[in-house]
Amino acid sequence: MRFVHFSLSTGPFTLLPSMLIHLFNTLGRKKEAFAPLVPGKVGIYTCGLTVYGRGHIGNFRAFIMADVLRRMFEANDFGVTQVINITDVGHLVGDLDGGAEKLQMMSEKTGESAWDIAAKYTALYFDDVKRFNMLMPHVSPKATDHIPEQIAMIEEIEKNGFTYRIDDGIYFDTSKLPTYGQLSGQSMEEKEGGARVVVGDKKNASDFALWKFAPAEEKRQMEWESPWGKGFPGWHIECSAMSAKYLGVPFDVHTGGIDHIGVHHENEIAQTLAARNCLEANTWLHSEFLQIDGGGKMSKSLGNTYTLDDLVEHQIHPLSFRLFVLNAHYRSPQNFTWDAVAASHTALGNIRSAVRDLPKPTDVDGVSMSAFMERVNDDLDTPGALACFYGVLNDVAMEKSTKAATLLAMDEILGLALEDVVARPLIVSDAVTKMLDERAKARAEKDWKKSDEIRDAIFASGFILEDTANDQRLKERW
Repeated sequence: MRFVHFSLSTGPFTLLPSMLIHLFNTLGRKKEAFAPLVPGKVGIYTCGLTVYGRGHIGNFRAFIMADVLRRMFEANDFGVTQVINITDVGHLVGDLDGGAEKLQMMSEKTGESAWDIAAKYTALYFDDVKRFNMLMPHVSPKATDHIPEQIAMIEEIEKNGFTYRIDDGIYFDTSKLPTYGQLSGQSMEEKEGGARVVVGDKKNASDFALWKFAPAEEKRQMEWESPWGKGFPGWHIECSAMSAKYLGVPFDVHTGGIDHIGVHHENEIAQTLAARNCLEANTWLHSEFLQIDGGGKMSKSLGNTYTLDDLVEHQIHPLSFRLFVLNAHYRSPQNFTWDAVAASHTALGNIRSAVRDLPKPTDVDGVSMSAFMERVNDDLDTPGALACFYGVLNDVAMEKSTKAATLLAMDEILGLALEDVVARPLIVSDAVTKMLDERAKARAEKDWKKSDEIRDAIFASGFILEDTANDQRLKERW
C-alpha cells in the first residue's frame, strides 16, 4: 500500500492508501492489480500510426485511451515514460507478409516520394495530437531511424535458432516457440486453420517476416544493407526493437487496438521471447473498435474513415470528440454517429459555460476526488469518472471555489482543457454588446426579421445567443 499525492496549483490532495490500480490484462484475460517493475515508475509503449495516410478518429480513440492511461498514472504520482512509435516503413498491406509495403504503395499511387509522404502525415499526426489535447509522448521513435536496432534484434533471434531463409526474406519460425498464441489464446493449430494467407515457401502459415529482401526488378525508395542482403524490416520487429531500446525488457504496459492482438502484438511477444528470453511487457491493454454508424469498424482499408478535419467541417470541436470517447469504456465497442458526437459537442459547450462562471479555485474536495480516482483506477472507467465529474458540476451545495478546484483536478485526467475556461468569464466586445442591445429592442418591437439578422451577426462574431423568458444569454461558439 502507498499514499498517492495528487498535486495541483489549487492545492494538494492525498488519495487513500487502499486505492489500488487495476487494469484488464489481455495476456491473462482478466483484471489484475497493477504492480510496477520499478516502484514509482511506469513505462508505456503504444503502437502508433502507419504514416502512409492521415490518422482517422478510430485510430485516435485508441490514442486517447493511452493518453488517459498516462494521465491516470501521473495523477497517482508515478513517473511515466511514454513511447509512441511512428511506422514509416515495413508495414505491408493486409498486416501480413504478402502484397505491397504501404509507404511504397502510396508513393506509386501519388507520385510523391515515400519519405515525403511519411514526413507529411507524421506532421499531421502530431498536429492532431495537440488538437485532441493529448500529452506529447516522451519519445516518438521512427522505424527508419532505428534500422540498426532492428537488424541487431533479428541477429539475436537468428542466433537463438528461431529463423529461416526463403526467397523473399528472413522469417520467424513460430513452431519453435511453444507459447506462440498466448496473447490471442489461440493454439498453433487454430492459427494455422484460420490463416488468411497461402503458406507458399513458409514452413507455417503463422510464420512472419523479420527482414524482406528488396526485389531485384523493383526500385525501392526505402531499403538498407543487412547481413542477409539489401532489403527492409518486417512490420513487427520495429516495435520489439524500439520498445527494448527506450523502455528495456520487460516493461510495464503495452497498448494498442484489438486488431493488434492476433498478429502484430502476438509477433512482438514472440520476437522478444526469442531474442531476450523474456516477455516484452507485463500488461497488455487493448481498445475496442470505433464502429461507424453501427456498420463495423472504422478502417482506412474499408474506406469508411473520418478525420479530425471532418469533425471540424461538421462544426464539431476536437475536444468534443474526446468527450465522446470518454463516454464509453475503452474495452467496449463504440458506435460513431454524427448525432452522438454532436450531443457531446453540446455537452462540452455547456460544461465550459458553467465553469466560466466559477470563482478562482481553492481546495479540492477530497470525497469527490476519491470517488473519481476509484473509477479511473478501476481499469480506466471513464464513464464512471464522468459521472463523478457531473456530480460535482451539478452540486449546488458545494462551495464554488472548491468546485472549481475539484473539476480542474479531475480534468487533469479527462483532458478537456478546462484550465483555459475555469473562472474566466467571456469577454464581450463593445460591438457585440451594442448588437445585444439592438436585438433586445427589436424583440421588444416584435421585429423578428431584424432580431434574426442580429442573432446571425452575433454568431458570426463567435457567440451563440440563447433566449430566455426575459433575457438573452451569450455562450461561446467554438
